[in-house]
Amino acid sequence: MTDLEAAARALSLLDLTDLSDQASEAGTLQLCARAVAAPGPVAAVCIWPRFVEIARKALRDSTVKIATVVNFPAGGSNCALVAGDVAEALGDGADEIDLVLPWRAFLDGDSDIAREMVASAKDQCGDRLLKVILETGEYPDLDAVKRASVLAISAGADFIKTSTGKTAHSASLPAVETMLAVIKAAGRPVGIKPSGGIKTLTDANAYLALADKTMGPGWAKPSTFRIGASSLHQVLVDIIEGKTVGERIDGAY
Repeated sequence: MTDLEAAARALSLLDLTDLSDQASEAGTLQLCARAVAAPGPVAAVCIWPRFVEIARKALRDSTVKIATVVNFPAGGSNCALVAGDVAEALGDGADEIDLVLPWRAFLDGDSDIAREMVASAKDQCGDRLLKVILETGEYPDLDAVKRASVLAISAGADFIKTSTGKTAHSASLPAVETMLAVIKAAGRPVGIKPSGGIKTLTDANAYLALADKTMGPGWAKPSTFRIGASSLHQVLVDIIEGKTVGERIDGAY
């Protein structure tokens, strides 16, 4: 596969994201315009809940989905608060909910609160996608990643996602490999979303290669695989337009 082909593949799987503290209405409209512009479209935009209505109007005639975040980024344990936030986001027109698992409670041994939160959110989402953010970079080992993945899927998650991008450690290849193994054994369709620190085509290709190896060529499509990123979009566009080879510039993940 050429760089151009790989970039086009990754672009179609991108959740183009702006969850910065500087996010604004004007910025959301610009994000939506980028999401549908050539050589797109991307799979979805991922934005703060307060901008969902604006994005809904901007993207009403497109195939781009609107994802928003709940219990983000802290991953608290207040199920009633989360339920209210999910209901509001869906009412505003969100297609997809990216819910942060109460991962600290989970790691402290309270699996029940984590299971309850995911199950409640999925009940509310119905046929709309629920992506559960595990925050794998903060886990002590891969066994904890495996256990969180099993819990989220058993409670109803449509996708499991690595990270919020708001912690010191985000997506990693070992975590995604572990998550894919759980997905393969799940017995029902479940997707995966590496997110956080994915800045180059090299990064994106590494995660896609894991998916191809574990799940088979052709498995990774928008209904099963997303890449959560912000700066990656321009990198991919530049590669497709022949402006860069897409190699890492700063050496950081």
